[in-house]
Amino acid sequence: MSSLWTPSGEHFPEKEGDGGDQPPPAPQVEIDEIRRQLASTPAEIVMANHCYGIFELATIYLSQTPPMLFEARLAIDGLGSILDGLKGRLGEAEPSLVEGLSQVRLAYVQVEGYERAAAESAANADQN
Repeated sequence: MSSLWTPSGEHFPEKEGDGGDQPPPAPQVEIDEIRRQLASTPAEIVMANHCYGIFELATIYLSQTPPMLFEARLAIDGLGSILDGLKGRLGEAEPSLVEGLSQVRLAYVQVEGYERAAAESAANADQN
């Protein structure tokens, strides 16, 4: 079952029959409630949350077999651009986001180097 993240927490849709005799809320009502919650949450928190999601996206791409280097680099560069552009405005999450960016950049370089070495090794083996 999928969930929906909002600033007030994660919400799981009810299964049919879980709500008793009450019909499920109309989708527009749910969307309006989510918008209300987002509007009442400081932008620095929402933006930091999105940055954490981009960081996670980059690590997912790097952890694939084979690693998805183009996609990982796009996510890493995007995260770097956001952090550079919002420097000093992301509140208490900013130091951990900057550290995370440094770590994922290092991981990218290591994975890319490993992939390059493996490709060169395979090419040399084919020539012999």
